[in-house]
Amino acid sequence: MGSSASGAVNGGVSFWFADDGLPPVRAPLPGEASADVVVVGGGYTGLWTAYYLKRAVPSLRVVVLEQRFCGYGASGRNGGWLYNGVAGRDRYARLHGREAAVRLQRAMNDTVDEVIRVAAAEGIDAGLHKGGVLEVATTPAQWARLEAYHAAEVAFGEKDRELYGAEETAGRVRVAGALGSTWTPHGARVHPARLVKGLAAAVERLGVVIHEGTPVTDIRPGRAVTPYGTVRAPYVLRCTEGFTAALRGQRRTWLPMNSSMIVTEPLTEEQWAEIGWAGRETLGDLAHAYMYAQRTVDGRIALGGRGVPYRFGSRTDYDGRTRAATVGALREILVRFFPVLAGVRVAHAWSGVLGVPRDWCTTVALDRATGLGWAGGYVGSGVATSNLAARTLGDLVCLDSGQGGPTELTGLPWVNHRVRRWEPEPLRWLGVRGLYVAYRAADRRERVTGRARSSWPARAADRVAGRH
Repeated sequence: MGSSASGAVNGGVSFWFADDGLPPVRAPLPGEASADVVVVGGGYTGLWTAYYLKRAVPSLRVVVLEQRFCGYGASGRNGGWLYNGVAGRDRYARLHGREAAVRLQRAMNDTVDEVIRVAAAEGIDAGLHKGGVLEVATTPAQWARLEAYHAAEVAFGEKDRELYGAEETAGRVRVAGALGSTWTPHGARVHPARLVKGLAAAVERLGVVIHEGTPVTDIRPGRAVTPYGTVRAPYVLRCTEGFTAALRGQRRTWLPMNSSMIVTEPLTEEQWAEIGWAGRETLGDLAHAYMYAQRTVDGRIALGGRGVPYRFGSRTDYDGRTRAATVGALREILVRFFPVLAGVRVAHAWSGVLGVPRDWCTTVALDRATGLGWAGGYVGSGVATSNLAARTLGDLVCLDSGQGGPTELTGLPWVNHRVRRWEPEPLRWLGVRGLYVAYRAADRRERVTGRARSSWPARAADRVAGRH
């Protein structure tokens, strides 16, 4: 863990763990072992999968293998947005029909309440506050995109979504220059580390065995291979999200996209009075290189965005350390949104990786011939999506093993969806770097010109990326 010239902590996994404390690391795998299901990855996806499998079939022997400690990856570093966004919905509508995509969206809407329900039932104090999600527009081009986005969400069944003008937006959060916003009730603020630590404890109470400090180097049918021994099981489930590229044969499966965050010192009552934000909504915008923020449990602002979006060769960081230029860029966004905070101190900065499939679609799959399964590719929307994906993966295992029947979840359109692999290097690095250069250039042009149409660099980047 380092610190910058300003005194901000830099790295050290995340502020969330600095705030709540790093957990004691559980014992690694002691040697050869067997189970009914082995889950690779101790983040939200893996822990939720273990949780629902043991709830459904208590006799199952479930083992979770985690390379560092539970929540070390994106689950302990994210922005704390428990919300109903799901990557790939529009593509699934094109592939499987609109009604299938509507079913997926409804399931995501319900997932926010499911996480809140389980947290209450298991006694997990995760700082949850269901204030919804407020996404603001600060330029005419963002406003045009926001109106289109709002209309699309309503068309997918979100009848409780609301569209606000400048005055109504300021009544919720006073973002400088906000032209308007869209709000959905299907969202909540959460303290990520508290949620993942509480979930790991709940899973252990159910009888799941968690081995930490146990990197999995290879996944094969019927086995997960580690330096300490192999765990054999009929079902091996890959729940590794942004760290998937480190596994043998998975280098080009999901791209590890980097995202960075800062958190302020606690704000004063006078500063909060200027800002508003009494509803504690999660806050985002409609920029191409978008930001995301929350009002934390202890009265800070945590704000994130893309820093260095991708490291050559699908490399990932191991301590969350963030470049000074990225910290400065995020602080600039903070002050642009809230000029009253011009003198506020950044207390902590960190980074982490999320999993991005080539077609930007979240997937859940189980190969019945091999027993290999996976869930992920959340493209940054994983706090809630991981819960729905884990329930889906658990239902697929129960169905395949004869311990359950088809469910609404096993019929969702993301089940067994296959995507093509990412391009080899250096094309992968050049492409992603070029995309975010284009997105940032487009955001700057839109702020300067004030035009209502999205800037051409972003439109071109979207086509190249295959995001639409």
